[in-house]
Amino acid sequence: MVKKANGNVIFDFYWRKSLLFVFQVLVVISSFFLSFGLRFDFSVPQQYQPVIYSLLPALVAIKISVFWTSGLSSGWWRYVSIPDLESIFKSNVIGSFCFAAYVIWWSDAPFPPRSVLVLDGIFCFLILSGIRILTRILRESQLFNLKSKNGEKHRVLIIGSGAVGQMIVREIRQNPHLNQIVVGFLDNDLNRKGKFFQGIKVLGMTCDLEKICRVKDIALVIIAHPAVRSKELHSILEACRKAKVQSKILPTMGALINGEVSIQHIRDVQLEDLLGRKPVHLDIKSIQEYLKGKRILITGAAGSIGSEICRQVSAFLPDLVVLFDNAETPLFHIENELVTRFPNINYCLRLSDIRNMTEVQAVFKNFAPDVVFHAAAYKHVPISEKNPVEVVGNNLFGTRNLADCAHSYGVRNFVMISTDKAVNPSNVMGASKRAAEIYVQNLAAKCAVNFVTVRFGNVLGSNGSVVPIFKDQIKRGGPVTVTHPDVTRFFMTIPEAVQLVLQAGSMGRGGEIFILDMGKPIKILRLAEELIRLSGLIAYEDIDIEFTGLRPGEKLAEELLGTSEGVLVTGHQKIRVARSSGKGPVFPERSLEALEESVKKMDPEGVLRVLGEIVPEYCRGTPERKKDPVARPLYGSSKGAAAYVEI
Repeated sequence: MVKKANGNVIFDFYWRKSLLFVFQVLVVISSFFLSFGLRFDFSVPQQYQPVIYSLLPALVAIKISVFWTSGLSSGWWRYVSIPDLESIFKSNVIGSFCFAAYVIWWSDAPFPPRSVLVLDGIFCFLILSGIRILTRILRESQLFNLKSKNGEKHRVLIIGSGAVGQMIVREIRQNPHLNQIVVGFLDNDLNRKGKFFQGIKVLGMTCDLEKICRVKDIALVIIAHPAVRSKELHSILEACRKAKVQSKILPTMGALINGEVSIQHIRDVQLEDLLGRKPVHLDIKSIQEYLKGKRILITGAAGSIGSEICRQVSAFLPDLVVLFDNAETPLFHIENELVTRFPNINYCLRLSDIRNMTEVQAVFKNFAPDVVFHAAAYKHVPISEKNPVEVVGNNLFGTRNLADCAHSYGVRNFVMISTDKAVNPSNVMGASKRAAEIYVQNLAAKCAVNFVTVRFGNVLGSNGSVVPIFKDQIKRGGPVTVTHPDVTRFFMTIPEAVQLVLQAGSMGRGGEIFILDMGKPIKILRLAEELIRLSGLIAYEDIDIEFTGLRPGEKLAEELLGTSEGVLVTGHQKIRVARSSGKGPVFPERSLEALEESVKKMDPEGVLRVLGEIVPEYCRGTPERKKDPVARPLYGSSKGAAAYVEI
């Protein structure tokens, strides 16, 4: 009656059911006899003995039927929990009531003492639940003391003794393959200190972390506190580094809400955790109103921001999403991902360039988009400085093509992605994006399309950005290269940025420049040091940090508002509107024609000269370079350029 599978002997399904049936029958019988015995001090009167034997078959049939109907014939005893005990209790109550009804209405036997029925239900519940609990205790005790093949189990300390931390304890106990043993909790709630949860003691607070790690020989610290603050997280990581122990953290709050927390979701602490960005709260209804069932065009769909727009837009169930990009392989990958994740959404790929007006017109004519998200742009500052013609052609004239077609074909919403580098620009990339902002604002005043611009700073982990480059440099053993010790940038995560882009798109009425709350600017040097620390290394000891000097077009600090702009609040706490102190800039048509002519002639000096006329605040070069002791020349050799990072 047994079979072998994967080398382990297991009971056949029907054999296991048979054993469980016999066990439950014995429990029902013994509980009935025990209740009579206890009621009469184990001296049952003669007149009740025939009653016991006459009612016993009916009692067994009724209770076993209720048990199996309620699902007590399934489940693993080793994983018994409170819901399982509740189910056993309810089944016993129902079984006792059904048995009482049988005796009253259908049986000819005398009604037994009421206390016997109560005791019978209690004993039956205690035996059924007690056996299961005992099974789990014995199994977990055995696993708790079990040694791995390689020696002792890894000793774990959990920060946070709440429900999440306790869930991690249970899973570690139930999964011997993890080869871990929980030594204790740390919790900053003074009322919990010294208390036991899941049999594990709260040893102290997070300020005691380093000391406890050394005393208890901890190998791994799990941060199971879903709301840990950035400052506290820094302290925890520093203590772990000093104690030379590994640290892990739980996933986002979204996973906790969905009940998906598991030891398998615990991951390394990432830079995003240390930035301490608060979750974005969206007005889902307003976003749905302009996306659900609509036709959406996304330019730059294969890029970092564009691909995330594709993902988040798809979640709002549009009728069609057109993916427009000139990068073939990335476009292939994002389409495969979207089709797999959102099989009910219609997708169409257009492999082309926004500078190709014929192709842009064909897209608007064939697909008649309701909403356009314009994320296509050249963004790398050093490359842009060396290729101003291509950058202006793409960032400005590509935007003009899209905006003009949106006007001609009656698009409802047009959302342009801009950058903080467009504010008082010191480089071609920023100036070209500012010129595009001006063009879109001017066009918005002439037509019914809701043209809006969303301006934000750097996003963590985008293609070619500072974080991936730092990680690669650390992986190669360093050095990590930073342009200047005082350089700062605004940062947010890609998903957060796109969430706010979608929200801003729903708020726009035409012509606004929305500014996202980027928080406080962060030193690039600090990012480098944190990434080295997260890699388990020590900055300036294991990995050197070198300063290479500001590159052409770079500033020490970026800005989100121009000198002539103010700011207005909106209905969302993380979104503001830039307000011009005057009527706003006017796009000179003659300058645009002259700029287009310079682009056609491939005249970089002409492009830069006319671009300066369109964007008067554009200052070629970097003002800070004059006082930068490690600045490199504006023009000259590009030797070693591969070592410099994009910030």
